[in-house]
Amino acid sequence: MGQIVLNQVQKKFGDVEVIPPLDLTIEDGEFTVFVGPSGCGKSTLLRLIAGLEDVTAGSIQIDGKETSNLPPAKRGLAMVFQSYALYPHMTVRKNIAFPLRMAKLDQAEIDQRVANAAEVLNLTEYLDRRPGQLSGGQRQRVAIGRAIVREPAAFLFDEPLSNLDAALRVGMRLEISELHKRLATTMIYVTHDQVEAMTMADKIVVLNAGVIEQVGSPLELYRNPRNHFVAGFIGSPKMNFISGEAASDMNAHTIGIRPEHIEVSESAGEWTGVVGVSEHLGSDTFFHIHDTGLGDTLTVRADGEVGFKHGDKINLTPRTDMIHKFDDQGLRIGE
Repeated sequence: MGQIVLNQVQKKFGDVEVIPPLDLTIEDGEFTVFVGPSGCGKSTLLRLIAGLEDVTAGSIQIDGKETSNLPPAKRGLAMVFQSYALYPHMTVRKNIAFPLRMAKLDQAEIDQRVANAAEVLNLTEYLDRRPGQLSGGQRQRVAIGRAIVREPAAFLFDEPLSNLDAALRVGMRLEISELHKRLATTMIYVTHDQVEAMTMADKIVVLNAGVIEQVGSPLELYRNPRNHFVAGFIGSPKMNFISGEAASDMNAHTIGIRPEHIEVSESAGEWTGVVGVSEHLGSDTFFHIHDTGLGDTLTVRADGEVGFKHGDKINLTPRTDMIHKFDDQGLRIGE
């Protein structure tokens, strides 16, 4: 079991409130991602759950048990940090086994758990190596293995892929997702990278200045953002926002439309503009369109074969059924 319930959890540092009182339920076996910009409180919230920070007010229950005043070791959780925090003088085997030795488990039990974790993480052939002989991705797997052997109620990941290069990040992202499917254990994952959030999560929690802006599945947040902040944060490239006459004509303060929902052509269109930078990605091309009379530059996603060049005049037609409307408070109209 691994249900985690936060009830009116608040955190202050002195007089500064970094997390106003919030409620959140993470169901057993769920992969939940906390996402938001730097300084939004996502790592602080994770540390409150782990017991590495004390709550100022409110309660945290794990499987129905009040844990707010319990030390980290008594909460039945395992945390994987951004830094691998491996012991360089120990082998992989001893690094993974370390928390079990500290818990004074029987050696046969330790050996079995280490062997099982190594098999799950494809580390069996590396058990007698030291961390300095491993790649960054392998070291991160060792850190995860050290968490797995504890057989926790939930895994907590604090930006675990930040130190890896782009290719390794993609690989490890897939490995962690596959690990979740195999273990069927609750996982909470913190990242500022909304692509990681979209590709890994069962449920995303979008945080902004300590406040939960929206909770939902990746597609729920993408298709039905609650407000301007969520609409602009979820999605890559981000949503285009337009204010002024085009928005007021639709009885909105601001309208938003995603790059893939604007059609481009050389013939007629509702809007016109001039092609600036083009980002060719093979199957897709992202055009950055200037001089539309709509305010900021628009980003348009088109088929990779579309051949507009820098300086070309272009016609744009938005899909009206995919336009999001926001009021002057930033809330999506129709919520």
